[in-house]
Amino acid sequence: MKPWNMIQRRLGWKLFLSHLVVVIIGGAVLIATAQLHASTAMVRHVARLDDAIGDDPLLKEEMRESFMIAVDEIIVVAALVAFLSAVVFSTYVARRIVGPVQQMMHASRRIAAGEYRERVPVAGMDELAELAQAFNRMASMMEQTEQRRLELIGNVAHELRTPLSSIQVMMEGIVDGVLPADPATYADFQREIRRLQRLVRDLQELSRVEAGQIKLELEPVAIDVLIRSVVDRLRPQFVDKGVALELDLPHDLPPVRVDSDRMMQVLVNLIGNALHYTPSRGRVSLQLKQQNNHIYIAIRDTGIGISAEHLPHIFERFYRVDKSRSRAGGGSGIGLTIAKHLIEAHGGAITVASSGPGQGSTFTVTIPTA
Repeated sequence: MKPWNMIQRRLGWKLFLSHLVVVIIGGAVLIATAQLHASTAMVRHVARLDDAIGDDPLLKEEMRESFMIAVDEIIVVAALVAFLSAVVFSTYVARRIVGPVQQMMHASRRIAAGEYRERVPVAGMDELAELAQAFNRMASMMEQTEQRRLELIGNVAHELRTPLSSIQVMMEGIVDGVLPADPATYADFQREIRRLQRLVRDLQELSRVEAGQIKLELEPVAIDVLIRSVVDRLRPQFVDKGVALELDLPHDLPPVRVDSDRMMQVLVNLIGNALHYTPSRGRVSLQLKQQNNHIYIAIRDTGIGISAEHLPHIFERFYRVDKSRSRAGGGSGIGLTIAKHLIEAHGGAITVASSGPGQGSTFTVTIPTA
């Protein structure tokens, strides 16, 4: 590699040469200035010594030459000391600057190779330290993304395994003559196939909302009317399970600008979850209120509750508080994720709170008014 090409590709060499050039220019200016000004200064000072020296021209010339030699010697020594100091200081500064950059370069290569736990040390409080902190945050996010990707693959495989295993067992039973090939058996086939179709549909919906590809048809909607329509749809299930449903829905609230179908999808999911995780003789309450320019929808239940360590992960894909819960018992685990993205697409927010296991939970949806 040619020296110039090596210098162009090395930040340390660039920093070193930049400091060196500054010293050389400064030294050259110092020497030139001294050479131009020394004779004038010598004449001025020698004139003051005329009385002591006398009129001997040889002595004057000898003093002038000695003075110029002394000046040149001082300048050369000073320039040499400045040059050596610049070399030492430039090397130190270059290493201090290039060292962290090289560490981040090596760490980025290891992260690109799949070592997502790689981090760089943070030293000091300057811009390089901020860059190192930003790099470590990026690496942490990439590690979390990779972990979620692996979890997603594992969860999808697990969700697909259950209905496929059921279909396989039933097929083997028919082939072996253990199960009869009658309408009841075919109905079981249809049930498992519908489970697969529902999972695929949920995954497609999740992919679209996370990619921001959901088109919302926004229009002013009376939110209390929308909630009542959802409640009327789910009320027979509350009656069958023996769960009380309490409503606090004022009529004088301003409308909200939402997509009615998507908002109904969110409410069905939240109210349905509250019913699902509330035991018989429990209670689910819906409260609607306005604060400033937002409408708050609070859905409270007296169900199984949520532990504190699970609360930050409730809206993650395929996350379940009970890891042993089957899909039939706990859904696909992505309904809340879809609900969160849909609410955020409306410019709102969704939160969850719970005092702990057995203490119920509260989901709060915030939507701006029209």
